Amino acid sequence: MTRVAPQDVRHITCVGAGVIGGGWVAYFLARGYEVTAWDPAEGAGERLRAIVDSAWPALTELGLSEGADRANLTFEPDLATAMAKAQFVQESAPEDLDLKIQLLADIDKVTPLDVVVSSSTSGYGMSEMQVACAHPDRMVVGHPFNPPYLIPLVEVVGGKQTSPEAVAWTSDFFRHIGKSVITMDEEVPGFIANRLQEALWREALHMVAAGEATVEQIDLSITDGPGLRWPIHGPMLTFHLAGGQGGMAHMLDHFGPSLKSPWTRLEAAELTPELRDAVVEGVDREAGGRTINDLIAERDAGIIAIQRALGRV
Repeated sequence: MTRVAPQDVRHITCVGAGVIGGGWVAYFLARGYEVTAWDPAEGAGERLRAIVDSAWPALTELGLSEGADRANLTFEPDLATAMAKAQFVQESAPEDLDLKIQLLADIDKVTPLDVVVSSSTSGYGMSEMQVACAHPDRMVVGHPFNPPYLIPLVEVVGGKQTSPEAVAWTSDFFRHIGKSVITMDEEVPGFIANRLQEALWREALHMVAAGEATVEQIDLSITDGPGLRWPIHGPMLTFHLAGGQGGMAHMLDHFGPSLKSPWTRLEAAELTPELRDAVVEGVDREAGGRTINDLIAERDAGIIAIQRALGRV
């Protein structure tokens, strides 16, 4: 079996047309690919085109590849037909393990054998999801971040039955289309970035539940605090600089004892109705009348400005 080279891919099939799947569709179209999308939900085609239209101004500002055209999108209601011309598949179905297992098996049955199938799952390991596939060797996780059309990071990792060649091919493909790729050495629940996000999220919920901080204070503490440093160096190099000329070694020696201080509670807070309502009300206050679409436009403009300021556009 000879797989098409990553740089020679011309046609991509996206399975699932929600927020993540739609973001992928927009990104692939902006990179000049022909894209076929499949989603069984009623009205999915119309919602997908709305997602693509919403993302297109940001993608246009970043710079479209030669041949980029929203007219290159086809919505196909039949799964087998959607896979007929696929040279790469990106699955972005809801996070339901049983659904993922069955869907990947269904995709596997109707997809040409030389085609890699990548899953956008945000937490499941491919070892869990590939169990019903006849050809599990070509099943890979390609975990993006929302919105996939703007955030460059993709975490790539195979399952126990995935071939190393498929993992390497997928990493090469994502790099070719402009993504920043982490090829993980082994599976870990939630991958890398989501585990770090989850730790902050759990502590934030504890603080709201305990009345120690408001939603607005928590967001401001990141946007006007460490969040300004992370796009440049990330948390590890940031702590390296916290050690002064002694670097990370001095930082660990000096601040190491604080690791035993009660600064975090990594166990999840109980999501009571009261906590749920407090968080929702806090976000509504912070939004200050801005709609979801207003916030998306604000976010996209901010991400582009940051990447441009850092010379990454």
